This record gives sequence, structure tokens and C-alpha cells, in this order.
Amino acid sequence: MASKLIVEAPFEAENQLELSLRQAFESLQPNLRPPFSFSISIPNPDQYSQLNRAILHGILTEPHFAKTHIKHLHGIITDGYAMFINLLIKVVHQLYPKLLGSVKSQLLWVAEEMIYVLGIGFDALLVSLLRQINGGDFSDGNLWLCLKMATLFLNKWQCLLEEEPNVLSCALYVFLRVLADHCRTNRPSDQNFETLRRLEVYLCVKIVREEFHLCLRIGRDFIRLLQDLIHVLEFRDIWKDLMLCPSKFNTSRFVNVLQLYRTRTCSKYVLLRINPEMETRLRFLMTYVKLGHQKRHQIWFFQKFLHEPDRETIIVDIVRFICCAHHPPNEIIQSDIVPRWAVIGWLLKSCRSSYVERSVKFALFYDWLFFDESVDSVMNIEPAILLMVHSIQKYIDITHNLLEFLLYLVDNYDVQVENKILIAKGVSSALQLLAKKGVIQSYDVLTYCPALSPTLKEGLGRLISGSEFILQQESFLAKMPL
Repeated sequence: MASKLIVEAPFEAENQLELSLRQAFESLQPNLRPPFSFSISIPNPDQYSQLNRAILHGILTEPHFAKTHIKHLHGIITDGYAMFINLLIKVVHQLYPKLLGSVKSQLLWVAEEMIYVLGIGFDALLVSLLRQINGGDFSDGNLWLCLKMATLFLNKWQCLLEEEPNVLSCALYVFLRVLADHCRTNRPSDQNFETLRRLEVYLCVKIVREEFHLCLRIGRDFIRLLQDLIHVLEFRDIWKDLMLCPSKFNTSRFVNVLQLYRTRTCSKYVLLRINPEMETRLRFLMTYVKLGHQKRHQIWFFQKFLHEPDRETIIVDIVRFICCAHHPPNEIIQSDIVPRWAVIGWLLKSCRSSYVERSVKFALFYDWLFFDESVDSVMNIEPAILLMVHSIQKYIDITHNLLEFLLYLVDNYDVQVENKILIAKGVSSALQLLAKKGVIQSYDVLTYCPALSPTLKEGLGRLISGSEFILQQESFLAKMPL
């Protein structure tokens, strides 16, 4: 009887992927020991698939024979390891949380082997592993994965830089976000945790200082993540250079931080901070569940992913995911399915700390600040305005707090005059496009709302009309030398 890959709960149905790997191993086990008899004839697709599955199961469950199995794999490969790596990605995507500890170790070992042979799709395998690093999770298993992945990226640095540099930008996005948790935790420090934190800092600083062009690929969310780490000396120095001496990054394409502000972050980066199970549950909620029937789904989700106090920081990542990576079609938007704004409202109410609440609001409005219709999507900004409008009747405090926060960002997010003009223009453009596209019929519901203070309504009115942008521009011109 072949060993199992996963820990199964009582009465849980057998996982079909795990079963197929195990059955392939059991049927071919006699052929998986040397001496191997490599046939002159090429195996047919079914035979080749079975052999790949059997060898993968052997590598994951028989560490003492792993090198033998990998040699066997090298001998039978005809597709550049594409099928084998695809199986590995499926194992990570579908089974990782349930895998036995020894199997996880083997999984990381074979992933490094696939980099060594430049197997087709090894970059996608690394991305799938990065997605298994959970924000706000200080369990031994999650910290072990952080350590293994950071070490892998450093050990394979040159190879990755030459063959798949984009995967290093993915690693930077993940570890900047993870470091925000690791550098703020109240967890009692120990030597292993300090070693991990130093390694993560070293990796991120190395990417930023030596390969800044990879930061440009991320776009504006690179700045958002970096700001969470300004209290860390190494990142404070990077921030100063970004603002005052951009030439230090030795990238001719980079002139100033405005370039990053104007570059929309691709949804593939946002997805890195949502593990596959969480993504599946959230998409199901916003695709199939009717408004008014979502409570039990929300309770399950909270208990599964947000119950631990440290885990609430992942709400920030979920909000970015909803705004940037989950764009439902019109038939869903116009139906009675739970809308995105309602999920974000629930998440905002679920925040227990003021720090997380501020970060969630910032994540919600971030694309507003630099909005440009030619590069940005109205879907990124739609949830915030709908949440403000739909909260007026029952949750006016949400409307008030969100509008107040937006006006605060316009005035204070970046006080450098040129950048402040960009932000005022971005928010005005966002508001005007929302009305133009019919997302909101009229802003009267906000500007004439008796429950909102006159100051907030006046500030909103200036942004809607674009006069705030004009005022900022006139102020800038007035300060210029004649």
C-alpha cells in the first residue's frame, strides 16, 4: 500500500488528485526501481501521464529514493517537464494545506530541481507556492514556507534573473507584504523568527537596490507596500532615495515616483496575497449567493480565515483583490447577487484594530488617487462609491468615515505639490467617470445628505467639479519663480 500525501479529516471523501497519483504509483511501483528499462518506443500519452504521476508520488513520499526517482524522470521526459510541473502546480493548488510535513519538504526540494533543469512552467510553480504564504499567519508551517521560499530565491538568484525575472517581482510583492506583518507583530521574538525576518529584509532590499526595474513592473502597489515598512531602517533609506535621489537606483527608465503612481498594478500581483481556497470562496460568494442570504457564508469565511487576531491584516489584501481582480460581468452586477461593495462593507465592519481599518480604507481608495481613464478600470473604483451611497440609510457612519478619509488622502497623502496635483486630478477624474458611466446617477444623494457635515459635502463638491485640481494647479504655478 502506497503512502498518502495528505491528512484527511474523518468522513472526508478521497481527493481525486491524490488518489490518481497514488494509484499510478501502486500500478507502476515495480518499474520505479533500478535497473530501469527504457524502451526504444516512446510511451503513448496515457502511459506517459501515468509514469509522470507515479514518479511524482514516489518523489513526494519516498525521500530516501527521491534522487533515484528524479533520475528516472530525467530519462523519460519528452515535453520539457511540462506535464510533471503541471502536476506539481495542481498538488500545490489543491492539496498544499493538507499535505504531510515530509511531503511539503519534498515538494520544495523538487521545485528547486525543476528550476535547475529549467522545466517549462517552473515560474508558475514558484508563483503557486508563493500564494500559499498566508498573511498574518505566524504558525510554524507558514513561517517554514516563508524561510524556504526566501532561501530558494536567494540560492537561485542568478538563474531566475536570467530566465524568469518576473518571478522575482512576484517574490518582492509577497515578501514586502509579509514583512509588514513580521515587523509589527507582538509575538515574542526568538532566534529563528529574527533570522527569517532578516532574510526577508535582505531579499527585498537586494531586489529593490540591484534590480529596480522589477519594481517598475509592479507599479503603484509597490509604493503602497513600501510605506508599511518605513519604520524599518533599510526601507526608510529606500524611501528617502525614491523621493530625493531616484538616480541611485541605476534605472534609466525611472525618473521619479510619479511614474510608479501612474502605473496600475496588474491583478496577478494582487492575487498573490489570496490563497486559492480563499479566492474560490470569495468568488463563489460574489457569483452565486443572493443578497440577504450571505450571512452563513460570511460566518464560515470569518471562522476559517479571519478568526485569529493576527489574521485580520489579510482583510487589506482581500479588499485589493475585490477591487482589482474580481470584476463581475454586467449580468451579475445587475442581478440580486451579493455585490462587491456589500462584501467590503462587511469586511470593514470586521476590523478590530484602527490600524487595519485605516489600511483597508486606504486599499479601497488607493486607485482613486492616481486614476487615469486611459489606463485604469472603473471597476477598481466602483465598490467605494457604491459602499458610500448604499450605507447612507442604515450605516451613515461608514459613509461619513469613508468620505472623510478620502478628503484626508487628497490633502495629506503626498504633500509635494506636483504629486498633490496628480492626486486631486485623479480623484476628480474618478468621480466624473463614475457619473459618466452611470455607476451613480447623481451625487446629490451625498452632497445634499443632511447627516453629512457641510465641510465634507463642500470638499466632495470641489472634487466632483474639478475645482480642487484647479486650485492645486494654481497654487503650484504661483510658487514657481518668474
